[in-house]
Amino acid sequence: MSDEQQILKLFEDGDRALVAADAVELSRIYADDYVQYDESGQTSNKQDLISKLISGAIRYVAMVSTGRRIRMLRDDVAIVHGSEVDTVELGGQRSPVRYVYMDVVVKRDGRWQIVASQLAKSSDGGTLPPSGQ
Repeated sequence: MSDEQQILKLFEDGDRALVAADAVELSRIYADDYVQYDESGQTSNKQDLISKLISGAIRYVAMVSTGRRIRMLRDDVAIVHGSEVDTVELGGQRSPVRYVYMDVVVKRDGRWQIVASQLAKSSDGGTLPPSGQ
Protein backbone atom coordinates (compact mmCIF):
# COMPACT_ATOMS: atom_id res chain seq x y z
CA MET A 1 0.00 0.00 0.00
CA SER A 2 1.39 3.44 -0.93
CA ASP A 3 1.80 6.18 1.68
CA GLU A 4 -1.19 8.04 0.23
CA GLN A 5 -3.32 4.89 0.45
CA GLN A 6 -2.19 4.35 4.05
CA ILE A 7 -3.11 7.94 4.93
CA LEU A 8 -6.50 7.65 3.24
CA LYS A 9 -7.18 4.45 5.20
CA LEU A 10 -6.08 6.20 8.42
CA PHE A 11 -8.70 8.90 7.84
CA GLU A 12 -11.42 6.42 6.93
CA ASP A 13 -10.59 4.44 10.10
CA GLY A 14 -10.63 7.72 12.03
CA ASP A 15 -14.10 8.63 10.79
CA ARG A 16 -15.42 5.22 11.91
CA ALA A 17 -13.62 5.46 15.28
CA LEU A 18 -15.04 8.94 15.97
CA VAL A 19 -18.60 7.76 15.28
CA ALA A 20 -18.07 4.61 17.39
CA ALA A 21 -16.20 6.53 20.15
CA ASP A 22 -13.60 3.74 19.95
CA ALA A 23 -10.86 4.84 22.37
CA VAL A 24 -8.43 2.08 21.37
CA GLU A 25 -8.66 2.91 17.67
CA LEU A 26 -8.49 6.66 18.34
CA SER A 27 -5.33 6.10 20.42
CA ARG A 28 -3.74 4.41 17.39
CA ILE A 29 -4.82 7.12 14.92
CA TYR A 30 -3.92 10.23 16.94
CA ALA A 31 -0.33 10.78 18.10
CA ASP A 32 0.34 11.25 21.81
CA ASP A 33 1.47 14.84 21.06
CA TYR A 34 -1.67 15.60 19.00
CA VAL A 35 -3.12 19.11 19.19
CA GLN A 36 -6.34 20.43 17.67
CA TYR A 37 -7.60 23.97 17.18
CA ASP A 38 -11.36 24.05 16.70
CA GLU A 39 -13.48 26.61 14.87
CA SER A 40 -13.56 28.88 17.93
CA GLY A 41 -9.77 28.76 18.39
CA GLN A 42 -9.85 26.51 21.46
CA THR A 43 -7.14 23.90 21.77
CA SER A 44 -7.48 20.30 22.78
CA ASN A 45 -5.21 17.30 22.83
CA LYS A 46 -5.58 13.57 22.23
CA GLN A 47 -6.84 12.84 25.74
CA ASP A 48 -9.36 15.71 25.60
CA LEU A 49 -10.75 14.35 22.34
CA ILE A 50 -11.07 10.79 23.61
CA SER A 51 -12.52 11.88 26.97
CA LYS A 52 -15.25 14.01 25.34
CA LEU A 53 -16.29 11.10 23.13
CA ILE A 54 -16.20 8.45 25.87
CA SER A 55 -18.16 10.64 28.30
CA GLY A 56 -20.78 11.46 25.66
CA ALA A 57 -20.13 15.21 26.00
CA ILE A 58 -20.03 15.16 22.21
CA ARG A 59 -21.24 12.41 19.92
CA TYR A 60 -20.70 12.04 16.20
CA VAL A 61 -23.86 10.36 14.93
CA ALA A 62 -22.74 10.41 11.29
CA MET A 63 -19.69 11.63 9.39
CA VAL A 64 -19.55 11.98 5.61
CA SER A 65 -16.39 13.07 3.83
CA THR A 66 -17.19 15.49 1.00
CA GLY A 67 -13.58 15.90 -0.10
CA ARG A 68 -10.08 14.91 0.92
CA ARG A 69 -6.70 15.79 -0.61
CA ILE A 70 -3.34 14.52 0.52
CA ARG A 71 -0.21 16.61 -0.09
CA MET A 72 3.01 14.72 0.56
CA LEU A 73 5.65 17.16 1.85
CA ARG A 74 8.33 14.56 2.60
CA ASP A 75 8.50 10.78 2.92
CA ASP A 76 7.28 11.10 6.51
CA VAL A 77 5.11 14.25 6.55
CA ALA A 78 1.88 15.09 4.75
CA ILE A 79 -0.92 17.62 4.95
CA VAL A 80 -4.50 16.48 4.47
CA HIS A 81 -7.08 19.05 3.39
CA GLY A 82 -10.63 17.87 3.79
CA SER A 83 -14.27 18.70 4.13
CA GLU A 84 -17.11 16.82 5.74
CA VAL A 85 -20.71 16.98 6.77
CA ASP A 86 -21.31 15.61 10.26
CA THR A 87 -24.33 15.02 12.40
CA VAL A 88 -23.26 15.97 15.91
CA GLU A 89 -25.09 15.52 19.20
CA LEU A 90 -24.18 18.05 21.84
CA GLY A 91 -26.19 18.50 25.03
CA GLY A 92 -28.90 16.18 23.71
CA GLN A 93 -29.40 18.26 20.57
CA ARG A 94 -28.56 16.87 17.12
CA SER A 95 -27.49 19.16 14.33
CA PRO A 96 -25.68 18.98 11.01
CA VAL A 97 -22.28 20.66 10.91
CA ARG A 98 -20.12 21.30 7.84
CA TYR A 99 -16.38 21.46 8.41
CA VAL A 100 -13.28 22.09 6.40
CA TYR A 101 -10.04 21.00 8.00
CA MET A 102 -6.32 20.77 7.60
CA ASP A 103 -4.49 17.94 9.33
CA VAL A 104 -0.79 17.20 9.58
CA VAL A 105 0.16 13.53 9.53
CA VAL A 106 3.58 12.12 10.38
CA LYS A 107 5.04 8.69 9.80
CA ARG A 108 6.79 7.42 12.92
CA ASP A 109 8.13 3.90 13.36
CA GLY A 110 6.58 2.90 10.04
CA ARG A 111 3.01 4.07 10.74
CA TRP A 112 1.10 7.24 10.02
CA GLN A 113 -0.59 9.26 12.77
CA ILE A 114 -2.42 12.58 12.93
CA VAL A 115 -0.36 15.10 14.92
CA ALA A 116 -2.28 18.36 14.39
CA SER A 117 -5.69 19.57 13.19
CA GLN A 118 -7.27 22.92 12.38
CA LEU A 119 -11.07 22.96 11.96
CA ALA A 120 -13.34 25.61 10.50
CA LYS A 121 -17.09 25.58 10.03
CA SER A 122 -18.04 25.83 6.38
CA SER A 123 -20.93 27.87 5.04
CA ASP A 124 -20.50 26.85 1.38
CA GLY A 125 -21.70 23.26 1.57
CA GLY A 126 -18.49 21.79 2.95
CA THR A 127 -16.86 20.83 -0.34
CA LEU A 128 -13.34 21.51 -1.51
CA PRO A 129 -12.61 23.39 -4.73
CA PRO A 130 -11.04 21.39 -7.56
CA SER A 131 -7.31 20.62 -7.21
CA GLY A 132 -5.02 23.52 -8.06
CA GLN A 133 -7.28 26.28 -6.72
